[in-house]
Amino acid sequence: MELPAVNLKVILLGHWLLTTWGCIVFSGPYAWANFTVLALGVWAVAQRDSIDAISMFLGGLLATIFLDIVHISIFYPRVSLTDTGRFGAGMAILSLLLKPLSCCFVYHMYRERGGELLVHTGFLGPSQDRGAYQTIDSAEAPADPFAVPEGRGQDARGY
Repeated sequence: MELPAVNLKVILLGHWLLTTWGCIVFSGPYAWANFTVLALGVWAVAQRDSIDAISMFLGGLLATIFLDIVHISIFYPRVSLTDTGRFGAGMAILSLLLKPLSCCFVYHMYRERGGELLVHTGFLGPSQDRGAYQTIDSAEAPADPFAVPEGRGQDARGY
């Protein structure tokens, strides 16, 4: 399934707007973390061919997903929440919910710029290299061209 082409500027504008509204309720670390990541996004827009800029923005988005969860869960106002406060908290939560989708789009842009996946799938799962694999009940000769079959030219002592 191919992802639709989404402009990085649209992602930045959307998250900037939601973060600004989220700062009505959550200020301090919430604002610092999110606006710093948005500054990395501006850098990624300014340098269209930079893999570093887009990878830093992607890493920042991933980090702020975790930070937003912690910040919203700790500092969510439980008493006397006005309509404005509910709106601000709702926008912060909406921003948090849209960040994984934004990460998918930004990762797609990262791949378009020439970035590669840093985690090798062979490390996490079974290896796909089956070149030297030989089943037990196979009658084929071993793949090693220098292997000497038993009983041909050597005895059990190696002479």
